[in-house]
Amino acid sequence: MIVVSDTTPIHYLVEIEEIDLLPNLFNQIIIPPAVIIELRDPSTPRKVKDWIQSRPTWLELRRANTALFTPQKVIGNGEFEAFALALELKADAVLLDDRGATIEARRHNIRIIPTFAILEQAARKNLLDLPEAIDKMRQTSFRLPPEKVIQGMLDRDLRWKQSQMQKPEG
Repeated sequence: MIVVSDTTPIHYLVEIEEIDLLPNLFNQIIIPPAVIIELRDPSTPRKVKDWIQSRPTWLELRRANTALFTPQKVIGNGEFEAFALALELKADAVLLDDRGATIEARRHNIRIIPTFAILEQAARKNLLDLPEAIDKMRQTSFRLPPEKVIQGMLDRDLRWKQSQMQKPEG
């Protein structure tokens, strides 16, 4: 699966020390230059700036053909370039959390995977402990989903764990 990432998922996965989930979940992770610029912003935590400064080889940087994407509403540079790149590369999805940009994505039939969906998917693959990851997210400045959404995720995670325990080994 080829994904293009916006700034927010990378920022917060680095903050909670779960950034290595991305190469474990996706075949190719690509970012446009605007995402690097945003991750280097003066207001960005030092941990995130240090990480992007020495970004791993699995994170690919590509310039987008921005002529391929014309938004109907104002969105950030990271989202704009990520959408243009996703359309150009025919990517499977864009990692994104911005609600306003999600509307633009739908308009262009771009699949969105938010950060909390990444965490839930990783938990299903036994790559992290979901309750612990959510607790770490609560300690950041991330705009959390409504509590009922979080509780739904935790309930699904618990049911999934219980179903795995009931399966016979072999």
